[in-house]
Amino acid sequence: MADRKIKNMEEFASVSGISRPTVSKYFNDPESVRQTTRDRIEQALERYDFRPNIFAINQNRRLTKNIGVVVPYLADPFFAEIARNIERRCIDAGYWPILFSSHGQQSLENDILSSLRSLKPAGVLLAPLGRASDRGSIEKFCRDVPTVLFDSNLEGIGEAFVGSDNFSFVSQTVEYLTRSGEPPCFFEMTTPANPNANKRRAAYLEIMDQLGLEPHVVKVEGEGWSFEEIGHQGALRILEVRGFPTNTILCSNDRLAIGLLSACYEMGFRVGRGEGCALRVASHDDHPFSRFTCPSLTTAAHDYDSVANHAFSTLNELIEAGGTFNDRQETLFAARLILRASA
Repeated sequence: MADRKIKNMEEFASVSGISRPTVSKYFNDPESVRQTTRDRIEQALERYDFRPNIFAINQNRRLTKNIGVVVPYLADPFFAEIARNIERRCIDAGYWPILFSSHGQQSLENDILSSLRSLKPAGVLLAPLGRASDRGSIEKFCRDVPTVLFDSNLEGIGEAFVGSDNFSFVSQTVEYLTRSGEPPCFFEMTTPANPNANKRRAAYLEIMDQLGLEPHVVKVEGEGWSFEEIGHQGALRILEVRGFPTNTILCSNDRLAIGLLSACYEMGFRVGRGEGCALRVASHDDHPFSRFTCPSLTTAAHDYDSVANHAFSTLNELIEAGGTFNDRQETLFAARLILRASA
């Protein structure tokens, strides 16, 4: 290996004896240069141990190979799973995914969008905070950068939205729970962080009305994304004082349900379908850990693969279409009921 440290592509072109445009062409697409030239470049790469700044190469292209991926809270396993699927699709298609988490903060979400503009991404897959988002800021960003929204829909913003059908989630869980036992109450946060929670509550009320049953919405205090802790503390207060209005509890999401199951265990309430069980608990999302709770959690599952695949495919079509569609596209994927021991 040569002792000289090569700092940039200009120096590398000079020491390798190959023109800067040819070197750049090679790094954009090795197959675009002749085999003899490719061999010389690769020998020089090995000799000088040079690794080009691929990010900088991307920035100099008319259309970069960067794809921005923005989620509200990466520590939430749902978003981690979706992001994992999207990253894989980007990499397989030859893009460089750049992942951001807004940590539930509007100001940070705005800063991320500002940073993404400077990175000149080919496109962005954005799961906005929703109610907590700066709608004007996101709307302006979507006019400047090809953007597909996923998970949380902001009506009329972005060229497309891909998500899950919340009515499908709740209709399946309520139908099953009422058919197999006492009708459920609905357990949720007073101020939910994710706007999908509001749609699920509305669906619960609508379905209970259709069935001619009295709805019971049980709200617990708490803000932010610490859903397990909020569910745990809220359920403890309810169980200690008066209990739930029915012996069947349908949680807005699996993370709240995990907290509730913990509270039930602490208070000595057995959860499940078997003899001697005091409560049944079901939920929505199919959180990656829900099958490992005790008892394992009955839930309506996201179609993670379809949401991630379709979101990326739609963004790819949008990029190829020059950044705009004739009409805004919306695609929703139905849930799949998964029966486990908790209900």
